[in-house]
Amino acid sequence: MDTTTLDLEKMKSSAAQACRLMKVLSNPDRLMLLCQLSQGEKRVGELEEILGIVQPTLSQQLTVLREEELVSTRREGKNIYYQIASPQALAVMTVLFDQFCGSQAGASA
Repeated sequence: MDTTTLDLEKMKSSAAQACRLMKVLSNPDRLMLLCQLSQGEKRVGELEEILGIVQPTLSQQLTVLREEELVSTRREGKNIYYQIASPQALAVMTVLFDQFCGSQAGASA
């Protein structure tokens, strides 16, 4: 097999991974959760308060993020803390913040 074929296979694999990440980020609740977690570790209760996402929906969306290995958890007593576990997700969140939420977002060119 030549290197062109290997590069193409690697590109296909990378494209599939990128599409999977973008699909997860396409849900507004999950996007907001990752936006908050990009600022640092948070308790489930904090995420519920900050974002106003009701518990069943919050649990469902956090489960998706865990299953996709975008976040990790730790337990401290009765509290469960979440943090971003994916460097790729954090990098994408940084770009999205800069483009849509940063000081220049919405400014005229």
